[in-house]
Amino acid sequence: MQDAKAMVSRRTFLGGAAGLAAASIAPGRVSAAAPSRPDSTFGGVSIGATTCSFRLLPNRAEDLLRYVTQCGISSVELGGHAAERFARAATNGRGGASRAGHCEALRDGFKTLRKMYNDAGVTIHAVRFGDIGNSGMTDAQIEFYFQAAKALGAVGITRDLAEAAAIRLGPIADKHEMVVGFCNPRRITPTTYDGSVLTHGEYLGISLDIGQYVANTGEPAFPQIEKHRNRIFSVQLKDCTKNGSNVPFGEGDADLVAVLRSMKKHRMTFPANIRLDYPIPHGSDAIREVKRCVQFCRDALTAENAADGEDAGRNQKYVCTFCGWVYDPAKGDPDGGIPPGTPFADLPEDWSCPKCRFAKALFSPHSE
Repeated sequence: MQDAKAMVSRRTFLGGAAGLAAASIAPGRVSAAAPSRPDSTFGGVSIGATTCSFRLLPNRAEDLLRYVTQCGISSVELGGHAAERFARAATNGRGGASRAGHCEALRDGFKTLRKMYNDAGVTIHAVRFGDIGNSGMTDAQIEFYFQAAKALGAVGITRDLAEAAAIRLGPIADKHEMVVGFCNPRRITPTTYDGSVLTHGEYLGISLDIGQYVANTGEPAFPQIEKHRNRIFSVQLKDCTKNGSNVPFGEGDADLVAVLRSMKKHRMTFPANIRLDYPIPHGSDAIREVKRCVQFCRDALTAENAADGEDAGRNQKYVCTFCGWVYDPAKGDPDGGIPPGTPFADLPEDWSCPKCRFAKALFSPHSE
């Protein structure tokens, strides 16, 4: 990628998303569903949610707004079906028989939806149109989806990864200067995004599912974020075991804490969106579980002496958040050239976990 294009890509995927999203929030009356404006940015990291997390509940756009504000969430990836249903209902047949008039009326409906969310303190960061770019879709329908996303104030559209869709959508995304964020394929590998799929347009990006990546590869996800940093549009937060089971946050093998703390440390501005996929426990519901996920993220990002290399005492042990290996200053890491008695804070910045080679920055203080 040429330097000029790299600068465009970097602004788009790292800075542009946050800036445009903030600019889209218009002043207005707070919705009755939200007694106070939500704020789910912790330590500079934007924690959002995919609205499919509430798929077992009534899912009108108005319902989804009520759920996210109850969870204290201020940024969402909104399902396209809910957005389109709201827009069609809001137009109430306006626009006449002509296609142009009908589309313009629908855009007004999307703008009304955007205002409703913004007035409640919620930004629509992205909208999911899962079929955009499929072979049977007309160019006019693709254009309509991009216009709808703009009307909603979104900075991107998400869908599952497909090379054929990337080829078709790349030039259109560039024309609109709007990101298309590709979600993981079901069989993602460490080299999935190394091929040609992202070369078809400067505004093609990645919406990386952390849990699914770890479940499919058995490897931590953060190296993928570092590797494709200029192309990351968002990350999806869910926890999975290495055998593929979806589990509550903190009970699986996904490197959620490490990803969040590294986003904070390196000031990464793309959002981290909670995706509730694990079975809801008896007596609970999606709203309660998403609230727990939000609290998990808040704790990871605000805990004192989080993995930022600060010394919590010369004898403080640190644990690798991915494989569980514990660094003990009393023992050091002789095989890695670290003598006994070396505090964690004095380890070289390029030192890594002897067991899984995870970076030093992704260790957490260990309490026995």
